[in-house]
Amino acid sequence: MRHISSAILIAGLWACGSEPRATAPLNALVQLSPTLHYDVVYLTTLGGTRTRPTGINNRGWVAGFANRPGNATRVAALWRAGSLDTLGTLGGPNSGVLWPGLNDVGMIAGIAETAKLDTLHEEWSCTAFFPSVTGHICRGFFWENGVMTPLPTLGGDQGFATGVNRRGQVVGWAETPVHDPTCNAPQVLQFRAVLWEPKQGRKQALPPLPGDSTSAATAINERGQVVGISGDCDIAVGQLSARHSVLWVHGTVSNIGDLGGDAWHTPMDINEQGDIVGFSNPAYVVGIDFLPLAFLWTREAGIKSLGKLAGDTSSQALGINGRRQVVGVSSSLSGNRAFLWENGVMRDLNDLVGSGFPDLLIVAQHINDAGVITGRAVPQGTSIQVPFVATPIADTP
Repeated sequence: MRHISSAILIAGLWACGSEPRATAPLNALVQLSPTLHYDVVYLTTLGGTRTRPTGINNRGWVAGFANRPGNATRVAALWRAGSLDTLGTLGGPNSGVLWPGLNDVGMIAGIAETAKLDTLHEEWSCTAFFPSVTGHICRGFFWENGVMTPLPTLGGDQGFATGVNRRGQVVGWAETPVHDPTCNAPQVLQFRAVLWEPKQGRKQALPPLPGDSTSAATAINERGQVVGISGDCDIAVGQLSARHSVLWVHGTVSNIGDLGGDAWHTPMDINEQGDIVGFSNPAYVVGIDFLPLAFLWTREAGIKSLGKLAGDTSSQALGINGRRQVVGVSSSLSGNRAFLWENGVMRDLNDLVGSGFPDLLIVAQHINDAGVITGRAVPQGTSIQVPFVATPIADTP
């Protein structure tokens, strides 16, 4: 592992050790606002050039995926205390954790290919996140204590799992048997958001908004509030599948609004207070072009754009913690930059880490309640992407 110390200004306190946690109540954390710096640690890889951490819990565990050497396949991964564990597959070539799909008690949700081939020849949602289209059926999974368990569909072939809370409730989406006329080839089957409770053997379909055909769930908090998308079947990956950003409370769906465009209105995370972050095409983007802006939705203020870094054309908010710190990526034709947003200000992490930091932080993927960030960086002089964890450390007097 590569270890780099860098300076940053944020509000917060933390605990030392491998499992950082908040050590003061929220109001104290906000009022003190001490000067901090980050210790940036690069995590172990399997030797492939694409390794992505997608979630960090309050114990400091990180989940995501790692490409195997040669980059032909990738596998779901879990980093604990600096060690990398691979979680396996369901018999097919690929697996991964693509959202912040882990909780604080060691449960993980993700996707994995099975050995069975898809007779409908769809390019299901999973293929957007794997190195190539393999033709294998993909299912959502629930992982705990070394055991990966496939999650049932809604009568169709394929599924996708994104999030899990401490109660063991898992969310995602799965195909039904319905041949949906709003699907665009090669997608055939309708899909709906699902809330699974695998330990109880239960599943619940979460409906789309009235007039929509499909839905998909992207995150769940400890209160069981679920966020996701509602729209057309389309190609089962964003676009018009995300006509609307939605929130389900006790199974009832509501529209949380958007930034005015036609497509790509996608919540990515929800904290315990019910604050929601994601990305949404603004009104000046027509059709299915992807040029979104990061958003924050709160019950008090509704949805608002977080903007983008100077000179960039788009942004995406990917994670939020209990202190309403938001992380994500701001993008332009020249590349990506990781950002941290708090108290109304979006900051480029590359401007905050200090002049001695040689590498480029391209995506801040997730943040835990201690303010510890995980994401991806490109080391100076290379084109590879490596996973990092950035931990806030107190300045000594």
